[in-house]
Amino acid sequence: MAQSMTMTAVHRDNTDILADLDKTYSKAEARMMNPLTLAYIGDVVYSDYIRRYLVAEGMTKVDRLTKRSIDYVRASAQAKAIRLMLPELTEEERAIVRRGRNTKSMPPKHADVMDYRYATGLEALFGYLNLTGSHNREITLMARAIDLTENA
Repeated sequence: MAQSMTMTAVHRDNTDILADLDKTYSKAEARMMNPLTLAYIGDVVYSDYIRRYLVAEGMTKVDRLTKRSIDYVRASAQAKAIRLMLPELTEEERAIVRRGRNTKSMPPKHADVMDYRYATGLEALFGYLNLTGSHNREITLMARAIDLTENA
């Protein structure tokens, strides 16, 4: 009990918090991260882009937005997109996808194991791009993933 109170009593300056919120990692630092950490960030990045895209397409009802976003963010859709994108990726990007795909984790009961692993690879890639500040590449690959999900 005393230990948890000590931890919560630590006060951080807003400047420190702002720096953490805006932190960009070098490619070397990001490559050293656990692929599941990259996927953790990438999951949010990917979902955020999908939500923004659907709103920009004119959807306004939250229940419809939620149902439609599932078409893009479910493991099978992400796996399909990344499999088709692999030849277009740099060797460095393929290595990140491979690390994410090969990381041992427990897939949900409803997901195909290989789809889940490829989806983790895609999320690791988006986490890597986001954390390294590779915004233009992130947007380019996101547009490609959306196109492949809708048209391939």
